[in-house]
Amino acid sequence: MRMLAVSTPTKTVDLIGAPTDVGAAHRGASMGPEAMRVAGIQQTLTQFGVHVNDVGNLAGPPNPWLPPVDGYRHLPEVRAWNQAVHDAVYSSLAGGRLPILLGGDHCLAIGSISAVARHCREQGLALRVLWLDAHADFNTMGTTPTGNIHGMPVAILRGKGPTELTSIGGRTPAIDPGTVRQIGIRSVDVDEKRLVHEDGMEVFDMRNIDEHGMRKVMRKALEGVDEGTHLHVSFDVDFLDPAIAPGVGTTVQGGPTYREAQLVMEMIADTGRLGSLDVMELNPAKDHANRTAEVATDLIDSMFGKSTLLRLKGTPAG
Repeated sequence: MRMLAVSTPTKTVDLIGAPTDVGAAHRGASMGPEAMRVAGIQQTLTQFGVHVNDVGNLAGPPNPWLPPVDGYRHLPEVRAWNQAVHDAVYSSLAGGRLPILLGGDHCLAIGSISAVARHCREQGLALRVLWLDAHADFNTMGTTPTGNIHGMPVAILRGKGPTELTSIGGRTPAIDPGTVRQIGIRSVDVDEKRLVHEDGMEVFDMRNIDEHGMRKVMRKALEGVDEGTHLHVSFDVDFLDPAIAPGVGTTVQGGPTYREAQLVMEMIADTGRLGSLDVMELNPAKDHANRTAEVATDLIDSMFGKSTLLRLKGTPAG
């Protein structure tokens, strides 16, 4: 008798709001968590038999909106927010739950992924991070054109940044270069490209997707993910083409279509290994009637197992 495929291990999901745009170039991402709640993320996940616990919003310092100091904007505030995120995500994982961090700008991935990496080290799990984004986010103080830390989280997680941030989670670097697969990249600063190449991360940019197709890219990105792997997805909403997701601070033309994005999420669900999720850079101030939050919620539903057809375990997708 064949069993129905399970998209993720049965567990409680914690919704953790982090309402700040302290690391961003534009104001408005601080409203992202509430936009996701208005779009019905809790209700729709509950329909798939997932128990959802909305723990509310974390607290942190306000955005001072000041110029950079020594190459970084708002470093003390970014540190405070990321420590709060780290503690909340780590606590959720330690309790056997699946944390979904509702951002907020993408600098918050420093805290969330540091917590996930710490949890994996303690549990003896391999960590795979899928970084769904239009940007590589690998700038440093020497390459950033702005000092905005939401353009630096991957570099910081790799130990390239101020100690205040690289030390969150108890190990520097927090992750190894082979941990991350970047997908959908199409905007990288000139000097940032050199750093990405030197670090050796696997990057599937939009040209790669155009030439080989999203299915092949995702199979490569998920290669080796097994029962000993914790899969973390860091989903920057600007990963999507702005035609379907205008509500972000830094839109970049030429991103994945709705159907390509659905395939990404469905293939993540097929692994059954999703263990934690970031939803970043949703900016309702740039949106139209909460359309982008609704698209993001629909895609997250697919990550948790919504599919047009019910597939049986072992049945190829075609």
